[in-house]
Amino acid sequence: MKFYDREEQLAMLHEMRELSYNGYSRLTVVTGRRRIGKTTLIKEAYKDEPYVYLFVGRKSESVLCGEFCEEYQEKTGVFVPPMSAFRDVFRFLMEEGKRRKYTLVFDEFQNFLEINPSIYSDIQNWWDKYQKESHVNMVVSGSVYSLMEKLFKNRKEPLYGRQDSTIKLQAFPTSVLKQIMEDNASGYSNDDLLALYTFTGGIPKYVELFIDVKATTCGKMIAKICKEDSPLIEEGRKLLVQEFGKKYATYFSILQAISMGYNTQASIEDYLGGKSLGGQLLKLEDTYDLIRKVRPIWAKPKTQTVRYEISDIFLRFWFRYVEKNQRLIEIGQYPALRRIIEDDYETYSGDVLERYFKLKLVESMEYHDIGGWWDPKGYTDKDGHHQQAELDIVALRLKENVLDVIEVKRNPDKFDKVLLQEKAAYFSSKEKQARKNKIIFSSLSMDDM
Repeated sequence: MKFYDREEQLAMLHEMRELSYNGYSRLTVVTGRRRIGKTTLIKEAYKDEPYVYLFVGRKSESVLCGEFCEEYQEKTGVFVPPMSAFRDVFRFLMEEGKRRKYTLVFDEFQNFLEINPSIYSDIQNWWDKYQKESHVNMVVSGSVYSLMEKLFKNRKEPLYGRQDSTIKLQAFPTSVLKQIMEDNASGYSNDDLLALYTFTGGIPKYVELFIDVKATTCGKMIAKICKEDSPLIEEGRKLLVQEFGKKYATYFSILQAISMGYNTQASIEDYLGGKSLGGQLLKLEDTYDLIRKVRPIWAKPKTQTVRYEISDIFLRFWFRYVEKNQRLIEIGQYPALRRIIEDDYETYSGDVLERYFKLKLVESMEYHDIGGWWDPKGYTDKDGHHQQAELDIVALRLKENVLDVIEVKRNPDKFDKVLLQEKAAYFSSKEKQARKNKIIFSSLSMDDM
């Protein structure tokens, strides 16, 4: 698959290179979850010039230093004396920046923690000493998001505040997914586009896995997932074990519970046996960036009306179908797994469609606030019947006093405007801010993707 998107990030990397070469050394940190395209971005940015790429493998310090020295000598033609301590290697690399302008990349930078944690202090020492008199465009990236955040944003860490620029890569936006389908599957259906989003969440590597084998229909994508050699079967576990380390069991259980619909703290704790999980939920949200709290639009920050959702669309799918059905996978029942996904796909993808449209509205840059709204107590309609009080999307426009209240349906024929207006009237009775705006009612369906 060809390189897509990332124009803003490429421009940032080019800007830091120019500042380094024409001024003094700069440090750029590239973060983001596994498979988001960090290494691909860096290689694309510097494809037209020689650069020194050093991969931090989990090896002994002396072996790694030997590989670094060989790589630098091979790329530059400069003789590098043998060195077995990283502090000496990094000093050499910074001193080289006094004699020549070059780009230096460290990939999987967080792995130094396992090799020798004092390496970060050595980097701080020589960076602080040589930065203003050298011309090194240094770029570091790492796929363990929580550790990369800690290394550069925790005041107790030696590299705190040393970065000049930070790039946090996100999944592809909806517009890019549509462009990829147009380029690789002429005549694709909106159901195929929704399937690509449902199964990949816009993560570039997962998109590439489907595109490279021409699995561009919903059926072909499911077939690709449900094979013994499918890399997506183990991907969720690899991603999370990499983040959590050996103590991953409780976090796995919480994510599994949320994927099954237990989306309040009380219901998650009940499902997991009554154990208090406030600390783990906080870490999953703030440290690992894997879940998020969802509140009704305009709700106060301390409201008790809070739901949790898995923020990563791929992991949401993986927990619901792959992790949940590990027993089938262990005994090789991939056809059975395929039937489970196919039978439930329409219902499941309907929920994902709502996330897709919220993302699309955000990308339009036309709204001040976008969210959903619900009241757990519900309301009583004019006939005395109890009804659920929930609105899929509530979006306040930027330039007008207009509030879009939107129902999301896979099938537009199932849209009931009268019911939506009734729920919106109850919403307005509860939310003062809603009464200040003109409300426009509409529906979004597969036809609007």
